[in-house]
Amino acid sequence: MKKNNLEFNNTKISFNYKSNFDLKRAYFLFKLLSLGYISKFSRKLLKTLVWMNFPIDSLVKKTVYAQFCGGTDILDCVEVINNLKKSNVYSILDYSIEGSVNENDFENSINKCLKILEECKSKNLSKFIVFKPSAVGRFELYEKITSNSVLSETESREWSKVEIRFNKICLEASKKDIMVLVDAEESWIQTAIDELVTKMMNIYNSEKAVVFNTIQAYRKDRFDYLTKLHKDLKDSVKIGVKLVRGAYMEKERKRAKKYNYISPICENKQQTDEVFNNSLSFIIENINDFGLFVGSHNEKSNILATELLRKYKINSNDQRIWFSQLYGMSDNISFTLANSGYNVAKYLPFGPVHEVMPYLMRRLDENSSISSQTNRELQLIKKELKRRKN
Repeated sequence: MKKNNLEFNNTKISFNYKSNFDLKRAYFLFKLLSLGYISKFSRKLLKTLVWMNFPIDSLVKKTVYAQFCGGTDILDCVEVINNLKKSNVYSILDYSIEGSVNENDFENSINKCLKILEECKSKNLSKFIVFKPSAVGRFELYEKITSNSVLSETESREWSKVEIRFNKICLEASKKDIMVLVDAEESWIQTAIDELVTKMMNIYNSEKAVVFNTIQAYRKDRFDYLTKLHKDLKDSVKIGVKLVRGAYMEKERKRAKKYNYISPICENKQQTDEVFNNSLSFIIENINDFGLFVGSHNEKSNILATELLRKYKINSNDQRIWFSQLYGMSDNISFTLANSGYNVAKYLPFGPVHEVMPYLMRRLDENSSISSQTNRELQLIKKELKRRKN
């Protein structure tokens, strides 16, 4: 396979959209996250203050929130969206509210999704929307269906409402030519999600991928799931896949240990990388049957994807293939790819500060636990600050 000359260390390209102030704030944040016990204490303190309902919104908004979120509402995100677009980087809008537990919450979530779709289309803000299945249906209900338990009459009616909500979102997105990315969740509810998303693909993906399921490569079974999905659907629909490594590893392992079953998570990073890269290769090799989002902060996987595109003579700007990273992270990957002509979209969470705190906590924990990620961010930001000074 022919190697490419992509280099993810050109900081002028990576941080062109950030002001000096933005860069210094990012450096301070990642530096803090790299400081071991100090980082751990700071995160614990922040979680405690949130739990106590301490008035810290203003502090959070100026620091961690500004780094990882686009704004408090969709209109508040417009400046960020347009700023990214100047570098040919699009936005995947994610109203990052968690903790929906009742019918009122679920109805509010779907109404928010429908409003986002309307704003995206009327103001030409984004080609994508993302939502969590547990935002539009009860977690325990997904769990019961995944475990093949018999539903009561009341639960069957409740599940019908969940299906209706999924369908409403996908129908409106299809009408507006906007892609729907459905987040993956914990393994013990994922089968119900897989089945429901596949049902939506069968309705809306006849000509191109509109509805995308998320495949988490840190699960041992996901490559087999992918190939079976392809075998089942390849002659009838375009299969939408957002390919990621995963987000619930520790939680999955703890639960497997607690209930004494074999963990679905790969034994180590190397196995996860193999599942990811094998899945990536399989999809691109069969791209006529797929739509793909490469959701990765791994430089090698992104380079592999570009090499595969060249191997199969697929244009870099082929609309069936998008690269995606989280807002506030891996700008060296996102902006380098966009600058080289690939389709790139940043995952852009938004919402009121206190309501997106669970998302922000995960981002802080993730960057603290993956030292190589934090150190890479620091190295690049430091290099750019030095370049600008000269």
